[in-house]
Amino acid sequence: MNDQYSALYQSYQWLVPSQFNIAQACVHRWAQSPVEGRRIAIFHENSQGQREVWTYTRLSDTANQLANGLIKMGIQAGDRIAVVTEQRPETVAAFIAIFSVGAIALPLSPALGENGLATRLHDAEARVAIVDDAGADYLLRAQAQCPTLTQIIGLNFQHEAIIPWRSLLARQETQFQTMHTRSSSAALLLYAPNSIAAPKGTLLGHQALIGILPGFVAAQNWFPQSGDILWSPVDWNSAGGIMNALLPTLYFGHAIVSTAGQSTPGRAFETLARYQVSNVFLPADMLQAMMQHTPLPRAQYPLALRALMTEVNLNTDVFNWCAEALGVTPNAMFGCTEMNHLIGNSHKKWPTRPGSMGRPYPGHQVAVLDKDGKPCRPGRTGEIALNRYDIQGHPDPVLFLGYWRNDLATQAKFKDDWCLSGELAKVDEQGYYWYAGHSDDTLA
Repeated sequence: MNDQYSALYQSYQWLVPSQFNIAQACVHRWAQSPVEGRRIAIFHENSQGQREVWTYTRLSDTANQLANGLIKMGIQAGDRIAVVTEQRPETVAAFIAIFSVGAIALPLSPALGENGLATRLHDAEARVAIVDDAGADYLLRAQAQCPTLTQIIGLNFQHEAIIPWRSLLARQETQFQTMHTRSSSAALLLYAPNSIAAPKGTLLGHQALIGILPGFVAAQNWFPQSGDILWSPVDWNSAGGIMNALLPTLYFGHAIVSTAGQSTPGRAFETLARYQVSNVFLPADMLQAMMQHTPLPRAQYPLALRALMTEVNLNTDVFNWCAEALGVTPNAMFGCTEMNHLIGNSHKKWPTRPGSMGRPYPGHQVAVLDKDGKPCRPGRTGEIALNRYDIQGHPDPVLFLGYWRNDLATQAKFKDDWCLSGELAKVDEQGYYWYAGHSDDTLA
C-alpha cells in the first residue's frame, strides 16, 4: 500500500480557536439548521429491548431545558455536576447542558457503589447530581457524606429527596444561549473507575475534544463518511466512552448507538447488525469474547463494519479473526485520561503491524524517555511521553489541564515539557511503538 504517514504527520497543524464550547460544537450548531436538526443523533435501546430515536433538535432542546433548570438552581460557571447514569440519551443531554452553562461535568459509574461515589463527589465538591435508577440507591446514601451536594435530579425513579427529571424540564424553555467559554476552560472532571481511597481527578478542557480528533479520525478509517454510524459498549461515564466514541461522533454530526444494560457478545452482534453499524470502538476483552461466542459472524449476521478501533493489547489470534471473520483490520489506539489518542494505526493510510501500538497520530510529539527524561534510541524500552508542543512548536490541545486541586501530582507528571504516561514501550527503526508494560517495571 501507499504509506502516507510521513506526509500526514509532518503537515498537520492545530487550529484551536480562543473560544470553544463542546456543547455548541457537538449539538447546538447542528440543531440550528432545520435540515441538520432532523438528523439522527442517537439510536437508543434499553435493557428490555425498547428502542427510541433522538434527533439533534430533540437533543439540543432537551439540553437547553436542563440548562435553564440548572441556572435557576443557582449553578454557575465552574461548578461541578455529577452524572451517574447508564448509557442513555439523557446522559448526553446532561453533558451538553452542563457544558452549555459553563459548568464541569463529573461522570461517575453507578458500579462505584456508595463509598466510591461518596469519595469522588466529596473530593469534587459536586453541587448537583443527575442520576437514573441504576445508581439511585447508592447516590442517595452517598449524599450524606457530601455536604455540598444539595440537589439531585432523578431519572426513572421517585423519591422525596429528588427533583424528577421530567418535572424539572417541563417548566423550562427550549431556548438557551450557550455560554462563551475559552477553549482552555474546564469541561470534564474524570476519576479512575477503581475504588481507591483517594482517587485523583483529571481535569480536561473543552479543547481536549479538538486534541483527540486526529487520532479518532485516523483510527476510524477517516471518519466520517456518508452514512457512518458508531457504536461502543464502553460506558459514557468513562474517558474511553466519552472521548473515544460519544463526543467525536456528535462533533461530526453523525449517529451513535446507545445500549443500556449488559453488553454480551450475542447482544453486540445483534446491535451491529440491527443498526448497520459502520464504526466501532471495542475493548480487547469484548472482541475475545465475541470471537469465542460466534467464530463466523458474517454467516449469521448482516454486518456493515468498515472500521474497528481497539486497545493496544489485542493478541494476534483476535487480530486475525477481526480481519477475516469481521472483514475489518483492527486499528489499535493508545491513550490515557490525561492525554488521549496519542498513538495508533490507520490501516487505510499506513501499514498496520499486528501487535504494534502503531505510530504517533498527527499533531502529537511523542517519545519514549529513559529515567533521565531523554529520548531512547530505537529498540530500547522507555516511558511513553507527550510533549506540551507539537513538532511545529504549537501547544497540544489534547493535554489535560491538571489534577483536581493537586498541584504536586500534576508537577510530578512532567519532566520538563514531557508529560509522562506511566506506560512503557519500545520504538523500532520505522517509528512503530511496541507496548512493554507499566512504568513501575524495570526499564531495560
